[in-house]
Amino acid sequence: MIVSRNEIITTVYKAFAGMHREVGEADLIATMVAELQMAGLDGIRQFNNASPYILTGQDIPITIVHQSADEMGLDLHNSSLVCHLPSIMDYALEKMGDLEHFKITLYNCHNRWLAYSELVSLAAKGIACLARWDNGSAPRHTLFTLNQGFVYPDLYFFNKPQVDHDKQAYDKQDIVIELATANFDIENDIQHFDHKISTDELFETHNRAWKEGIYVDDEQWAILKKSAAAILVENSEVSSQGAGGV
Repeated sequence: MIVSRNEIITTVYKAFAGMHREVGEADLIATMVAELQMAGLDGIRQFNNASPYILTGQDIPITIVHQSADEMGLDLHNSSLVCHLPSIMDYALEKMGDLEHFKITLYNCHNRWLAYSELVSLAAKGIACLARWDNGSAPRHTLFTLNQGFVYPDLYFFNKPQVDHDKQAYDKQDIVIELATANFDIENDIQHFDHKISTDELFETHNRAWKEGIYVDDEQWAILKKSAAAILVENSEVSSQGAGGV
């Protein structure tokens, strides 16, 4: 089916707000989902997958695992990345300051695809970005690279797990994000990729979504609508009781 951006944002907002989490801003999360869906990357399915982690996640502070002048590692304690990433990126950009390069490693987090819009927004700041993570199923590895001067990234997919520059395997619940004031040299990293979505393809998909509406899988949309509706019913019942209703 075809829906509008506003429909996605409104429905996701209601669904998340009704989860009553102390961490995460509903409007930012709704935008993250909408932007991923507009790029043709299943934002609504990703949010539906994230919902159990959001509902059951503990509202505990992120732990700083390690930190130096140009790098930091944070433990998200198996929570959904979507609740924490906007504030993490604000903190990272402040720490980066005038540095040419800054690396962020997020440990024990879920729903990493929902990082997409936060990373894409770096383009407006003139910052190049590279992010990578391993997946439990195909594709086994994803590489996100956003060069300066581009609005959308190039996405590379690998059917086999990859290793970092120290020949260490990536953990399936981590994501590595690198920020820089110059473009990354990724020639060695992409020698064996199996599939690519280019910046031009993402640009065209995004523009088409603005003009023609956003395609959403019927089943995934129904799941999202059900989540939002269930929360509205619950809130309505509570409100009635508070107003003297039975």
